[in-house]
Amino acid sequence: MMPANPPRWDDVRLEADREQSIREFREERMDESLGVYMANFDRYRSAIENLLESTIDLTTLAQEAITVLLDQDLFCAARYLAGPPISEGDLKILANASLSTTEIRRNPQNAQAIIETILLGLDRERFPWLAENREPTEAERRTAVIASAALIASQRVRTNRQTESSARQQGMVRASLTSVDFVEDRPKAIPNHSVAPEVGHFCGECMLGTRKADFVVRLWDGRILAMECKVSNTELNSIKRLTNDAALKARIWIDDFGRANIVPSAMLAGAFGLRQLKDSQDRGLTIFWSHSLGELLAFIEATRPNPR
Repeated sequence: MMPANPPRWDDVRLEADREQSIREFREERMDESLGVYMANFDRYRSAIENLLESTIDLTTLAQEAITVLLDQDLFCAARYLAGPPISEGDLKILANASLSTTEIRRNPQNAQAIIETILLGLDRERFPWLAENREPTEAERRTAVIASAALIASQRVRTNRQTESSARQQGMVRASLTSVDFVEDRPKAIPNHSVAPEVGHFCGECMLGTRKADFVVRLWDGRILAMECKVSNTELNSIKRLTNDAALKARIWIDDFGRANIVPSAMLAGAFGLRQLKDSQDRGLTIFWSHSLGELLAFIEATRPNPR
């Protein structure tokens, strides 16, 4: 019995699915509650106000370093004093200091180095009084608070949006697999075909050969379905997520495992360019869509020795 061929879509179908995905992406964004932004804005407005009050408008920030760094919201507010804001990862490297609460409590010099690094990048447009060695006016203080809270809230919404979209997509894939009798195993490194999950089993994110896969599924006919989950908010972003990531992995997995043993695939949601979709498919990537999970299940069913 010949193995079931993974679906391959013509340009008309790719364009139709692409447009449907963009429509659903647009509706999701339009329906997104303003309340999420406002909740973050209110939270970090309070944090900025508390930071200014507890450090006498930032003039004693260095002396209050330990207190500020041990408070989650104050620490976040402090990172956003810089222009542009400094991520925790960058701050650790730039300050050459540990961000662990234990080290901050134990080593005051460590805390000082972190705050001094932030102050080196201070946004002088938002906090002009520090550079001019004077007290802020009420208008300057209010502007600094509002601008900083808006900056933090916007970034938090973007970060949460990306995380939630990815988690939701992976949750849909996981639920779909278990709905057709697949059993989830604990993730493990899979250097070759022999240590892949058993037939009818799958695992989440793990190393497959030399590249990480979001899902590794052992199809009913023994082949490996390697899946990447990709959410893109612009067609330009799809170049990175699809062409330069998922499609590149597809070629590597085919070289490592053999075309007869593996089906590289991507589960897509959001905005993707037709050119990137066609190119990725030509390079061996099988394309599925979050809005059409039935296509994934139909292919999986077709790999059974005796399809239902």
